[in-house]
Amino acid sequence: MNIQFLTELPTWWVLICLAAGFLYALVLYRKDHSFDSIHPWLKRLLFGLRAVLVFFLALLLLTPLLKTLTREKEKPVIIIAQDNSQSIVINKDSSFYRNEYKKQLTDFANGLKEKFDVKEVNWGDKVSDGIDFSFSEKQTDFSALFSQINDRYEDRNVGAVIIAGDGLYNRGSSPVYDESILKVPYFTIALGDTTVQKDLLISKVNFNKTVYLGNSFPIEVTVDARRLSGASSVLTIKQDSSVLFSKQISISGNKFNQLIPVVLDAKKTGIIHYKIELSAVAGEMSTMNNIRDIYVEVIESSQNYTVKVVMAEAFEGNLSEYNLVILHNLPSTGHPIKELLGKISASSIPTWYILGTQVSIPMFNALGSGINITNNIDKSNPVEAKVNRDFSLFTISSQMEQNISSFPALLTPFGKYRSTANNAVLLYQQIGDITTDQPLQIFNQSTGQRIGVLGGEGIWKWRLSDYSANGNFDAFNEWLLKSVQNLSVKENKTHFRLISKNNINENEQVVFDAEVYNDNYELINTPDVNMVITNSAGKSFPYIFSKTEKGYNLNSGFMSAGDYKYKSTVKVSDKVYTSSGQFTVSLLQAEQGESVADHVLLNTLAQKNGGAMFYPNQLNELKDQLLKRDDMKTVSYSHYKLRDLVDVKAIFFILLALLSIEWFLRKRAGSY
Repeated sequence: MNIQFLTELPTWWVLICLAAGFLYALVLYRKDHSFDSIHPWLKRLLFGLRAVLVFFLALLLLTPLLKTLTREKEKPVIIIAQDNSQSIVINKDSSFYRNEYKKQLTDFANGLKEKFDVKEVNWGDKVSDGIDFSFSEKQTDFSALFSQINDRYEDRNVGAVIIAGDGLYNRGSSPVYDESILKVPYFTIALGDTTVQKDLLISKVNFNKTVYLGNSFPIEVTVDARRLSGASSVLTIKQDSSVLFSKQISISGNKFNQLIPVVLDAKKTGIIHYKIELSAVAGEMSTMNNIRDIYVEVIESSQNYTVKVVMAEAFEGNLSEYNLVILHNLPSTGHPIKELLGKISASSIPTWYILGTQVSIPMFNALGSGINITNNIDKSNPVEAKVNRDFSLFTISSQMEQNISSFPALLTPFGKYRSTANNAVLLYQQIGDITTDQPLQIFNQSTGQRIGVLGGEGIWKWRLSDYSANGNFDAFNEWLLKSVQNLSVKENKTHFRLISKNNINENEQVVFDAEVYNDNYELINTPDVNMVITNSAGKSFPYIFSKTEKGYNLNSGFMSAGDYKYKSTVKVSDKVYTSSGQFTVSLLQAEQGESVADHVLLNTLAQKNGGAMFYPNQLNELKDQLLKRDDMKTVSYSHYKLRDLVDVKAIFFILLALLSIEWFLRKRAGSY
């Protein structure tokens, strides 16, 4: 360890501190004749103790800094990521992966620990530390794995990443083309069975999660069959015990695929459960993938929106005919739109400002939107979005939160963003890996007018990114529609408001938010909010909401698939308010949709990233190859650290020791 003392003043000030200590001790002990009878060495010792003490005190007045240089060595990090999804054990080798393979992988990891720092993780629909070999994850997401590895180990001495899996994924983007992958060698351990077994399955179902009462809506069912040429099956769709659709399917060829369109009618409101089922065929490997459950929410009034796009200067319509005005890059120097802004303010129509490179910051600041931008210069700043988990105006799905964090950066006007009102912040600005406290998207109703602000332009890239990663626009549409709904909805003057999702996947936690208002419609959170959730079997589960800064929150954890009803109550003064509803936990069957392992993908992933693919019986070969590589070496890091000398505890004890010794010696010599 290398240590240096630094001070803002010139070095010769240290000599002044030494002189001050010497002179102080000289004046004290030269004129004090009470020590004339003691030994000269004792007097010189007391002189030295006082001189050193005063020197240290004077030195601390210079506010010196202690600079330390520490060198640390770090072994190469080897990351072993085990696919913990259900598809690993869906085939005939399930016993092997739960027993022999577990021992093989454990021995393999232990054999690397002498030379490497081995990190083990589970992954499926989420990433967690350690490997438990439970193979219980409901989905497989390579993108989540790569993102976690990149976030945790980007600045570490990573030697290699080893992925053990079957190559199947049903969430996120293709691992072969994922750009977030850490730039290190990737090795793969090929699990699962590539043998094509006799199997009939529902491989995909396309449907709208929300439809409107009285409308017809389509469902597209994709049926796959392997090595079942000449067989037949019946596809049925049921609601409760009623058969709504039935079709005979004749299988031709050993690799059969058929898309079957179905049109159903929405006859009643609520969450409707439909069971799609293929009758079993003799010789099938598994019948678990012959069934698919879907849930469709049927609502009474249409939530469709009519959108009119006009140039702001050319608008001549009646604002009373609209529920929301969206101003993109307005007001600007070329388009101040003073007259339109005056009409908007006078009518208190909800307004959503989307800022960009053309907006006039002084004009925008004058609007009182809830955000004020200072230190602005004529530049743009690329900013990514980070979801605020404390946001409570509406619920945010885990899919939306995860995808928004990976969406491309928006271009925001450069400056410091400050909330000037009691805003609800949905998104914060993230610059690189740092999440700031500056808002990117807010909702504000402090003036009686619903106002939203999105501090950047380029959301079209979000929509494209969502489809590229997930094959759909679900996350983007959820963000857009919920933002618009919150701004355009008519104010609800209820005293008790409950916010929740109606359809939840079984790997998601069931979460409720609640707001309680007094008679003046002021937000309060003093009374207790109770809830009872009842499952389809009639069993009830009581809960009490936790109190947050402005409202209430209840996380009832994970629940098994099925239909549930809830009733929540709160007592405000002498009045009791209730809110009731229902929700459905959907069974995730993604891991049963494909049973043939994709080792081609694993090999491509490894070859593309400087590694190779191995099988479980080749783990010793993989270990030997890793141990022999010359590019995985221990590295040495140097760390500089600055701290105030006055903060060093040892200095306090040194000063205390000097004072104590001097006092003891003076006391013994008869001075005190």
